[in-house]
Amino acid sequence: MQTITLNSHAGSDGILHLKVPVASPETEFQIIMMLRPITAKESKLKTLEELGWTPGFFETTYGAWEGELIREQPKEHEQREEWP
Repeated sequence: MQTITLNSHAGSDGILHLKVPVASPETEFQIIMMLRPITAKESKLKTLEELGWTPGFFETTYGAWEGELIREQPKEHEQREEWP
């Protein structure tokens, strides 16, 4: 059994059309549905600011890197005594 979660929008005719991809064509399936309306608050995509990013962060930092990428050489690990 597989659980699939989809969000879809009912048209003005009150019909909700679903297209569900399945891995086994030409197979009979039992479909169990639970319909729950999504509130306006749930359906609204969050802005970058609502997600915690500073306003204009991406606009001011995109492509801002100048120079060569410098990578330090790995350091040796300390040697520890072996367990008995």
